[in-house]
This record gives sequence, structure tokens and C-alpha cells, in this order.
Amino acid sequence: MRDLGAGFGHLLKGQRWMARHGKSYGLGLVPGLITLVLYAAALVALAMWGTDFVSWATPFADDWSSPWSGLFRGFLTVVLFALALLLAVLTFTAVTLLVGQPFYEALSERVDRDVSPDGTAPESDLPLWRELWLSGRDSLRILVRAALWGVLLFALGFIPFVGQTVVPVIGFFVTGFFLTEELTSVALQRRGVELRERLALLRSRKTLVWGFGTPLAVSFLVPFVAVFLMPGAVAGATLLARELLGEETRDGRDDRSDGGPADPAVSPGPAPAH
Repeated sequence: MRDLGAGFGHLLKGQRWMARHGKSYGLGLVPGLITLVLYAAALVALAMWGTDFVSWATPFADDWSSPWSGLFRGFLTVVLFALALLLAVLTFTAVTLLVGQPFYEALSERVDRDVSPDGTAPESDLPLWRELWLSGRDSLRILVRAALWGVLLFALGFIPFVGQTVVPVIGFFVTGFFLTEELTSVALQRRGVELRERLALLRSRKTLVWGFGTPLAVSFLVPFVAVFLMPGAVAGATLLARELLGEETRDGRDDRSDGGPADPAVSPGPAPAH
């Protein structure tokens, strides 16, 4: 339970950090807005032409007697839209991070410098194109894993009672884990931590990860909320990554909107849990 609270605490600290840095927050909204427009357009198109697509894909149902053909195709249309929504939730973070890679990289570095005792942050020696390639490749691997979980949970959803109670809860925890992986990848990739090591690191502190990612997964279901929480989520994930690696972290020192001298009076944060 302690780790659950600590994970949620990192999420709140990240949002508070962004609230103190208005200019960075404004720029951080741009990648999320771009991704939101793209996803909204895709979902609107699916809502408009989903029925036609299902009818085209099921010609064998043309000769079925009424109302079975309509019920069958209506059910498939609902399933198709539900899967599209699940895929949108699972991939929104990855696509937004890819679109906003340069900014989120700089944002994560700034958080590191702000909370590091010596005011330094790990820096990547890789060129931008290489970072984008690694980020895209790793995101695709995570997407495959998340899609497999999504298919499994969707199938389990047809089990009476369990499918309507237990399975959705499990789904939020699974989604929260993968969201946390995507968000912490910004800070961990900059430290040279490969995907396999990142997954092992996150699995070693599952309750900490769930405390951070599960509330975020729930909030991302509310329209537009993901856009406004993304910058703070990246900041909080940087703090989470520091705890996972056992790095000493102090309270943020820069309390001004953007920039300004650091406050020399700093107090140490909680000791990293091992």
C-alpha cells in the first residue's frame, strides 16, 4: 500500500511541477492537441462509415432473415468501435510522446536538474533521428504487448459477472502499467536503459507503477483530460524513474513560472525505497 501511495504522489508532484512552469506547460499541450485531432478524426470516420465497413466485411449475412442480419452487424459495429476506443487509449501516450519527443526530452531533463542534489541531469549522446527511431521501435513493441492483453481481456469480458466486474478493473491496471512504461521511457531511455531492462525495473515495483499509472489510465478515459495531464505526467514519470533507479531526489527548487534563480534552501525528499 505504501508504494501505491508513493506512485500516486509522483503523479501529483508532476502536475504541481508543471503548474509552476506555465510556459513549459503551454508548449507541452501542443503534441497532445495534435494527437487528439488525429484520433478524433479517425474515430469520427469510424462512427460514420463503420456500419458500411462491417456490411462489406460480412457478405455472408446478406441472405440472413430479419432481424438477425441487423443484430449481428450491429453487434460487430459496436465491438469494432469499442476496440478502436481501447486502441486509442493504449496508443495515445505513445503517439503523443513520439510527436513531442524533442520537447518532452527537454522537459524531462529540466525536471531532473530541478530535483537533482547537484543540479545535473543525464543527457543522451544519441542524435535526434536515432532517439526517434528507438522510441518508435520500443513503442511498437509495447503496443503489441498491450494489444495482446486487450484481446485477452475483451474475450474474458464475455464471462458472466466476472467480465463486467473483475475484468474492467484488471484492464485499468494493465493499461496503467503500459502507460507508465511509455512515460518513464523518456527519462530511462536518456539514461541508456533498454526496453527489456525497463520492463524488468517496472515489474520489480508493480504497486508503485500501478499507483502512478492506474489513476492516469482512468482519467485518460475522460475526453480531453489526457491532453492537459500529459506534460505533468511526463514530469511525474521522471520523478518515478529516479525512484526506480534509487537516485537521490530533492524537492523542486525552481518555484517561478519558467526560469529564475533557484532557491538555495532545499529540503531532501523521501529516501528512495528499495
